[in-house]
Amino acid sequence: MTEPLRLVVFDVDGTLVDSQADIVASMTRSFQAVGHPIPARDAVLGIVGLSLDVAMERLAPGLDDRDYQEMVDAYRLAYTELRRAKGSMESSPLYPGAREALEAVAARPSTLLGVATGKSRRGLDLLIEGHGLVGTFTTMQVSDLHPSKPDPSMLLAALSETGVEPGDAVMVGDTTYDMEMARAAGVAGLGVAWGYHQAERLAEAGARRVLSGFEDLPAALDDLWEATR
Repeated sequence: MTEPLRLVVFDVDGTLVDSQADIVASMTRSFQAVGHPIPARDAVLGIVGLSLDVAMERLAPGLDDRDYQEMVDAYRLAYTELRRAKGSMESSPLYPGAREALEAVAARPSTLLGVATGKSRRGLDLLIEGHGLVGTFTTMQVSDLHPSKPDPSMLLAALSETGVEPGDAVMVGDTTYDMEMARAAGVAGLGVAWGYHQAERLAEAGARRVLSGFEDLPAALDDLWEATR
């Protein structure tokens, strides 16, 4: 029997790369730009994965639109400066096993890779180039073109672009936003335990399984595919 075309979509920050230091530093700069009290580190990491405009409103409710825009602009400038100063390999290093996992999944017959991230397209392109991953992902969905997670728009677009059925797709992510997005799109969700939301929260949000390391991904995919046969 011919294997169906399958799609594995990855979140980026907190899933493929550890960018928390630059995220916290950039968020600090954004709050300083408008003179607003800087949120706690845990609060900042808790909104990673959301689009910046939504994240700012979550962290600082009640400000006006001009303040939010200034904060978004300040964040992007700070993040760009940090990445330029350190380079992607240091600024946002891949988690252990990430590159090997991407290569292993990409080598599977009839399996495509994708990305669904709260990053901008420019930011994602620079990250992918910096890590030598150009050409790895068939579909790349970013915040410029979609509502923030957990809206299913990113995954629905990824499915449409690749022609993959929802039942043959998987979303791999570290936050409840990823799992909720997957559920809303009719896609299976796999959580990762090394990111910014706790494993218990991921399970409650619908994760079929929470991976303790990238080495667990191949077996988790096999289990999911077997269940859909």
